[in-house]
Amino acid sequence: SIDTVTSLNIMLSDISDLSGIEDFTALTYLNCGGNLLTSINVSQNSALTELRCNANQLTGLDVTQNMDLTELWCDGNQLTNLDVTQNENLTTLSSSSNQLSNLDVTQNLDLHFLRCSSNSLTDLDVTQNAILDTLFCNLNQLTDLNLTQNTDLIALSCFQNQLTGLDVTSNVNLDLLNCRNNQIPSLEVTQNTALTALFCSLNQLTTLDVSQNTSLVFLDCASNQLTDLDLSQNANLNFLRCSDNSIVGIVVSQANLLTTLYC
Repeated sequence: SIDTVTSLNIMLSDISDLSGIEDFTALTYLNCGGNLLTSINVSQNSALTELRCNANQLTGLDVTQNMDLTELWCDGNQLTNLDVTQNENLTTLSSSSNQLSNLDVTQNLDLHFLRCSSNSLTDLDVTQNAILDTLFCNLNQLTDLNLTQNTDLIALSCFQNQLTGLDVTSNVNLDLLNCRNNQIPSLEVTQNTALTALFCSLNQLTTLDVSQNTSLVFLDCASNQLTDLDLSQNANLNFLRCSDNSIVGIVVSQANLLTTLYC
């Protein structure tokens, strides 16, 4: 009986119509990604904990009745709106490559992973998401990003926005920071001692102090306004790109593991 089915994987099946899915009332997992769907009605599937409907042609998605959802993957559709304010159990939300102009995650206090890249977001409030550890919000139109409450953050990718500043001093667990192609004039990373990868090219940086980032393996600070770069404390550095600056002096004496250099 279909009303006892708990898991359904129909990804990549050339399906264009999912009528009747509402009869699968016991579904906790539904993967219908990579199909030809333009709509989906999951309002009767109240037991759903994981929904994967990415890579379709959805113009709308109503998950307001799916209050047990912990994971929602809806990347690569044509969504202009996504209401997740009722999904307070969400731990994972991936909604990149849509047409979203706003996204309210202030009610999703359990959120660990948020990917909302390649949309049209001008604002993103993550101040209520205190246990967020992964944030990918690149390729939007953000001018500001407040990360002071996200002390668990490990990976941050916010490249190609319109950020005029970025404060990561509270994010002491950061391992990856990609903020390239913004309008950032200064970047303080002395508190981010766990950093292994820093990509901050195509900004307006005049100085960059990486003396406390002794675990750094990848550093790309090209196309800024740097005049010097001291890497004497970065013995683990493997990749360095610092071209298109005005650097007159660079110290790499301790970078014995350096294999790739673009200056």
